[in-house]
Amino acid sequence: MDKILLNNMKFYGFHGLLPEERKIGQRFNVDVELFLSLQKAGQTDDMNDSIHYGYVYEQIKKIVEGDSVNLIETVAEKIATQLFASFPLLSACKVKVFKPDPPIQGHYESVAVEIYREKKL
Repeated sequence: MDKILLNNMKFYGFHGLLPEERKIGQRFNVDVELFLSLQKAGQTDDMNDSIHYGYVYEQIKKIVEGDSVNLIETVAEKIATQLFASFPLLSACKVKVFKPDPPIQGHYESVAVEIYREKKL
């Protein structure tokens, strides 16, 4: 299956279990893989046969920078749900949400969740 990738999108949001995460906010990075056939788009050179990357970015930005939730699992699920609702050509997606600076003591690059969802027929 072909795919479109948007990597390391950076946002600022207010998600988390701790009160300071919801008050101060923090950085969130998001990767998505969009699975669909790109053959027709490659042949026709018509955006109607693909998915517009800019629209994908805007949908994700609204979620990550929008209403607060407790878990990045919820952020990922909301992104996947919105992508399926917005892009009928999408057959599956992988969404990875990173917190580069979570309030956890220790040395690490980030914490993240990754989900894979397929279109329900």
